[in-house]
Formats: sequence, structure tokens, C-alpha cells
Amino acid sequence: MPLVPPMTMMDFFRKSEGVWFTQRTVHHFDAVTDESGESKLHVQVVEPGDHRITTICQPQGIDPAIALGGASFMWQPHEEDQAPDPDQAAVLIDVPDDQTGQSGKLLRDQGYVEKIPVVSRYWFGKDGILTIDTDYESNQGQERCWFITDDFRVRVSTVRMMNGIYLMTYCSERRCVSDADLANMIQHNLTRAVS
Repeated sequence: MPLVPPMTMMDFFRKSEGVWFTQRTVHHFDAVTDESGESKLHVQVVEPGDHRITTICQPQGIDPAIALGGASFMWQPHEEDQAPDPDQAAVLIDVPDDQTGQSGKLLRDQGYVEKIPVVSRYWFGKDGILTIDTDYESNQGQERCWFITDDFRVRVSTVRMMNGIYLMTYCSERRCVSDADLANMIQHNLTRAVS
């Protein structure tokens, strides 16, 4: 069955819900060394009516009633087995431009580059690629993300600093299989082997 890419932010958040294994490479244009690493990304949908929507919208002067929902993003080192602290999550709220939901604003309680509240612009291309532009106090960032399959996606981002320094990040993300899903797959295969 061919992939149907999400074309609204809430569909994107719902398709992203779960735990992802992330492999990233960061290239600094001002240095000779690059970084790479692995982490886990936990994504949870924030439904309309959640108190965090009001908490994030009001300081930005945006009516919480026009927000459709959002998502929380929590990172942790790949080796760590404990669940991440939800109080440390970055929360994004979706405020679409119109009924199509294919473009709009993303309100964040803290940005990725600068840990301050920020408003980003997003839009979906006809190919299903999500683009997010963010202007910080001293940086400009752009992130693009798209699904290759339902369980594998790619993110690339660039950051331009006021002093002209750039960095670029490439991430491949694979959905982690839960213990319950793994047990069901094993049971299904055992049943097939017996039949």
C-alpha cells in the first residue's frame, strides 16, 4: 500500500505519535569537526482542551480557541531506559491559516535553537514535505521533515546565526516497536508456524 503523507499539522502529529530512534549528523560550517549521535524522541499528541494550549497561546496574544491541538516532544539519550521527564518536553501548538490546515503557525513554549517561546510558520508542499521556518532573536532556522514510510522519516534543518555561522543537521528516524507490539508479532509468527 503506498504511503499517504500527512497534509495537515495535526495529521502530521498523529502520524508521528510514539517513540522514534533518531540518528543525527550535525555539520558546523565554521569548524572542521562534525557531530553525530543517537537519541530517542517521544512524541505525544496534545488534544484540544489541554491546558497547555492556553498556557502557550495567551503569552503570544493568540486566542486558544483557534488552536486545533498540538504535540509534545521529549528527547533522551538512546541508551537511557527511563521515560523522559514530561516537564522537560517542548510543546508545539497548531494554529492553521485556514480550513485546509496546510499552512499556519506553530507556537512553541521553547524553541530548539534558543530556549525561549517562539512562533514559527509551517506549510506542506504538494509532495507532503513539511517545512517550518523560525526566526529567533539572533538566529534563523528552517526544518524540513517527510515520511518515507509510516515508520521511517527524515528531518533536515539549517540554522543561520547573525554572525554568519551556519550549521546543518540531518536526522533519520525509525519508529521503535513497543514491547506489546513485539509480543504480538512473535505470537502471530508462532501461530503461522504451527498452521
